[in-house]
Amino acid sequence: MISGIFGKTKPINYVLLLGFIFILYWFVYFYVSNNSIEPAVLVWQSLVLLILLFSVLVINFVVNRNQITSANSYVALYFILLILIFSRSVADNNAIFCSFFLLLACRRLLSLRSLKNIKLKIMDATLWVLVASLFYDWTILFLLLVYIAIYIYEPKNLKNWLVPLVSIIVFVLLSYAVLILANNEGYLLQHYQFALDNIQEVFADWKLNIKLIIYALLIAITALAVFLKSGKLGLGRIINLRVISIYFSISILVIILSLMAGDLPVLISFFPGAVFLGKYVEMIKRKNIKEMVLYASVFTAFLVFAADILIK
Repeated sequence: MISGIFGKTKPINYVLLLGFIFILYWFVYFYVSNNSIEPAVLVWQSLVLLILLFSVLVINFVVNRNQITSANSYVALYFILLILIFSRSVADNNAIFCSFFLLLACRRLLSLRSLKNIKLKIMDATLWVLVASLFYDWTILFLLLVYIAIYIYEPKNLKNWLVPLVSIIVFVLLSYAVLILANNEGYLLQHYQFALDNIQEVFADWKLNIKLIIYALLIAITALAVFLKSGKLGLGRIINLRVISIYFSISILVIILSLMAGDLPVLISFFPGAVFLGKYVEMIKRKNIKEMVLYASVFTAFLVFAADILIK
């Protein structure tokens, strides 16, 4: 039944998924986080929610436009399930904005496959990464993904390698001009601290560590299975999957480093994680096995969510 619904890209699928996120978001905001109801704050949180909802639509656009998956909604479904498993992530406004801008950057990098307007796409991707780094300083490591994408898609043109440097200069100049107007010239130096202060506390939080380790291992094993089954896919799709696997690896590194600085931007890893989970389900040939995997995924997500709520 689930595969019959989400095995297609009907509008009702996204109505269900977006409606579920809407309910989950406000449930976490009011019940789990115990936030007060203030009109000005609610307006801001509604804007954050719109960014999260729009992220789901962007994910659907990216995977379909780049033919990462067939015409189905499995990736969007698993993105929602990962949010359910790490439900407290929706209370992190910075992670939602950071994830959104990284998604826009990845969209531009994956479109390099067409070999059209390469320099413009590299510049856009670099700027989106730098904007994302304004929310979490360690996110600047995603500039590695930009250079890796250049190496994968168009490494022979020297100018391509210089474009990110130009983008960084443009970003610094524009940011500094805005900060001068805001009378806060020292913001960038204060923000990019790259602190590693809470190393002992991170290792002491065994519940969080186990959850993250299981999550990372699950995605890694699923990604390996997808690559092993991808022999019949076109070269372009495999290359895109390689870029997304590097995206996931960098996101896990950023999460670990951010944890040591007292943050947990786990949401930034949900897009690549959902891609591999959705792709794996799509590649299952037997319908009854596919249904079992989907039901098990939904049941597990709700079970973890219920356990987190009960022991909060």
